[in-house]
Amino acid sequence: MARGKKYQEVKNKIDLKKVYNLDEAIDFIKNNPVGNFDETIELHIKLGIDPTKTEQTVHGSVVLPAGALKKRKIAIFATPGKLDEARTAGADLVGGAELIEQIKQSGKCDFEIAIAEPAIMKDLAQIAKILGPKGLMPTPKNETITTDFKKTIADLSGGKINFKGDANGIVHQALAKVSWPIDKIKANVTKFFEAVKKAKPQTSKGVYIKTIHLSSTMGPSLKISL
Repeated sequence: MARGKKYQEVKNKIDLKKVYNLDEAIDFIKNNPVGNFDETIELHIKLGIDPTKTEQTVHGSVVLPAGALKKRKIAIFATPGKLDEARTAGADLVGGAELIEQIKQSGKCDFEIAIAEPAIMKDLAQIAKILGPKGLMPTPKNETITTDFKKTIADLSGGKINFKGDANGIVHQALAKVSWPIDKIKANVTKFFEAVKKAKPQTSKGVYIKTIHLSSTMGPSLKISL
């Protein structure tokens, strides 16, 4: 991927032999913008797992103390008797069998988080191959299988996020804006990192956290320690 002149200028300032602490990395990113907008700060954690093994999948949820970056579109899958309750809970999209069939036929999901009533999970299995790769399948670990729709949406709106490792065994997560105060950026980064550490699969052996990098949306990444 071709990079612009500004990106290269910033990259040349990075000491590739150095492992930066979090304060140094945040300070560098704040003082070396690449984009002409308020960039997002992202954390990238390379894990020592075998991503081809289902039992070593890393996923979980965490409430970010400084809040999430943006309002995310939430869908609730519910049985007919719970649809009205789901609508009043504040979901952006609510449905049951018809919504499942729609997704099954189109292969498309117009939402960023899925919540499901336990009673509809057997029907949701029909679209598991669509939701799963997108990280949208409700799971007990993410606390997205529930009958308390109102509380779950309140938690998600208040900074709760779900995470999952990709096919290469890397967890990528947008956690803050460059314009945020340093203490808020640090709070979200450290809280998220602790959650990923706790999500270590029992079958994973050896070094679990291999490398950690921090970057802005458009900028180069810095290797850091946490």
